[in-house]
Amino acid sequence: MDTGMLDVPGARLFYEVRGSGPVLLVMLGGSTDPAMAAPLAEVLSDRYTVITYDRRGYSRSPLSEPFGERPVELHADDALRLLEAAGSAPAHVFATHAGALIALDLLARHPDRVRRLVAHEPPVCELLPDADRWSRLTDEALGLFEREGAGAAMRRIGEETGLMAPGPPDPGLPAWVRDMLTRMAANAEPNLRYELRAFSRYVPDAAALRGAPLVVAYGADDRGTLFHRAALAVAEHLGRQAVELPGDHVGYLRSPAAFAEALHACLA
Repeated sequence: MDTGMLDVPGARLFYEVRGSGPVLLVMLGGSTDPAMAAPLAEVLSDRYTVITYDRRGYSRSPLSEPFGERPVELHADDALRLLEAAGSAPAHVFATHAGALIALDLLARHPDRVRRLVAHEPPVCELLPDADRWSRLTDEALGLFEREGAGAAMRRIGEETGLMAPGPPDPGLPAWVRDMLTRMAANAEPNLRYELRAFSRYVPDAAALRGAPLVVAYGADDRGTLFHRAALAVAEHLGRQAVELPGDHVGYLRSPAAFAEALHACLA
């Protein structure tokens, strides 16, 4: 595995490169850390040049300018610069959760840079019949954040979505997992303060994406959840059928080999 830093306006992006072959950019979201995608990247590295990276202001990608709101489009611009640094050929992209919102914006605005995108469970709650409920949850979580801190806000979000933030790292875990969980805990505050509201209001550009090389996917174990419902709504919004992939919202981490085979089939 190779690592590097890419200077972008206002930040330095830490990235990792594994394998050889066509470029596959992997994008996670929320306060997660790209080390969560390392097992998947290792499995795919015999078929792709897999790039993972820390989004600006998270984990190992420091800002070089003061914090401010970081909308979806700003992160998509960062992803574009990573792809440009990787070469001139269009790249495959796998993106999940909020990373899928970034990837959808990247594809909508720069279709020449994306060979095929698999957008896994993009949380576009604005397209749901109960969108007002999720908008109220955002307001409630941000209010809790200001009064009681990131932990209380993340717990409230987890109660409603089923996606609970991990607890403190157990000393018995492998060192790389402990490091990842420590970084994720620190990522919660900037995620809430600078991104949650803008990301929660994002709706993909249907006109730009209807004919794009795109797969909208959900986890087989997530049927009936918010993330499954959101994936179906995005697929309908873009005029296509959603595809089922193994596992749940983090199936790529729990079962990387099975997930990799299904993802490769979507990309191929």
